[in-house]
Amino acid sequence: MVSRVTTVAFQGIEAVNVDVQVMIAPGKIGMHIVGLADKAVAESRERVQAALHASGLSMPPKKVTVNLAPADLPKEGSHYDLPIALALMAALGAIPGDALEAYVVLGELSLDGTIAAVAGVLPAAISANAISKGLICPKACGGEAAWADPEMDILAPASLIALANHFKGTQVLSRPIASVRERTSGGADLADIKGQETAKRALEVAAAGGHNILLIGPPGSGKSMLAERLPSILPPLTPKELLEVSMIASIAGELSDGKLSNARPFRAPHHSASMAALVGGGLKARPGEVSLAHNGVLFLDEFPEFSPQALDSLRQPLEAGETMIARVNHRVSYPSRIQLIAAMNPCRCGMAGEPGHTCRRGERCASDYQARISGPLLDRIDLRIQVPAVSARDLIQPSKSEPSEVVAERVANARQRQYARYEELGVSSTTNASASSAIIEQVAIADAGGQALLEEAANAMQFSARAYHRILKVALTLADLDGAENIGRIHLAEAISYRVSSAPLARVA
Repeated sequence: MVSRVTTVAFQGIEAVNVDVQVMIAPGKIGMHIVGLADKAVAESRERVQAALHASGLSMPPKKVTVNLAPADLPKEGSHYDLPIALALMAALGAIPGDALEAYVVLGELSLDGTIAAVAGVLPAAISANAISKGLICPKACGGEAAWADPEMDILAPASLIALANHFKGTQVLSRPIASVRERTSGGADLADIKGQETAKRALEVAAAGGHNILLIGPPGSGKSMLAERLPSILPPLTPKELLEVSMIASIAGELSDGKLSNARPFRAPHHSASMAALVGGGLKARPGEVSLAHNGVLFLDEFPEFSPQALDSLRQPLEAGETMIARVNHRVSYPSRIQLIAAMNPCRCGMAGEPGHTCRRGERCASDYQARISGPLLDRIDLRIQVPAVSARDLIQPSKSEPSEVVAERVANARQRQYARYEELGVSSTTNASASSAIIEQVAIADAGGQALLEEAANAMQFSARAYHRILKVALTLADLDGAENIGRIHLAEAISYRVSSAPLARVA
């Protein structure tokens, strides 16, 4: 007789059903696992046997064969422990086999029979709900699974004994409760920054339209402070965005206590990060920083210090909003719609262009340093802002800066105009930055003065087609902030100024 339990394998953020089949038959005593399992799955043999022994069950003195079907699908991870153990318990008669038919199961076993948390519970719960099944998962992941459907049958036991008692009816498990980790107040605020009014205005524009932004300035000018305060003016995640972000975090094992967060992701990798760390990859094709920042912000400090290959690997995710990781035997796609904010010094010594400073290397100090950023990557950055050093006068004077709460309200109003605009058109875009070029040409209507200015600037500065459309997107965002129906000359003038505010970098692009 063969007992069966359904579990999942992960391909990107998608969960694929796997049939765990266990047969106890005469033969050489031992457990054998087949079905293209990796090292972690093969080692589950020892964890399952120890957990069953700790729970009061002994392995039968027969041959136990575990088959993970389909056999040609790679199986990775430790979440196969619990389905293998339950299928074996059903074969031994410790729990009714028909009770497991209505569930998808995943979880890692400890040697004492307790069930440890695993990654990917949320995608597994969504996949189980799609085939009208319930879910059995670790207790620590129950709150995460409860988000799949409020009516879905979910069991989140702490141990094998607790699960066996539930099926016997002696200790019924209650359904876990979905919970959200709310945004904490009292964090970084724009009011903390003195001076830098131009940079703060650009930050507001970037937040309102989801645009990429580059901050250029000497050390200590406040570039990192500005970048760290961008999340404080961004609107909370919509339910759809929350689900997408949480599924990626679940696959990466970064959902603590099973709680989802409605705050937009903010990722700030060190400049020594490799290409695989940024865009994903490795042996198991895990999501990288660009995917973990999906629907949020990716902050790259010391921008030119990243390896050129790592930086250029961002070009496709920035344009397409997804990362495709190709392997010989399979391809994995992770959503990667991000807002990039980068910060850099103008040169290697950091003081190029500052009054009274003369670099001993001359102009090469700045040109060589800035040339580490390729033109195609720079062409994808909508706003390039000079952040000058803050004077002592700015620091001494009392701060009159707007708090993040006030700026966030204007950003939210502009975003709402964009949601309504693109929903009426029936497109999936939610911000101006994510809209396609064809849609932007349709909705970004400039007045006569603005159109004349744009044509003159495009001819004089030789904008690429991408630069042309991105200027239209920024100008449309400026009009949304002003509540204007059409783009005016003043909006296009400000958008163009953000594009060419850094002359040396403009020559690179």
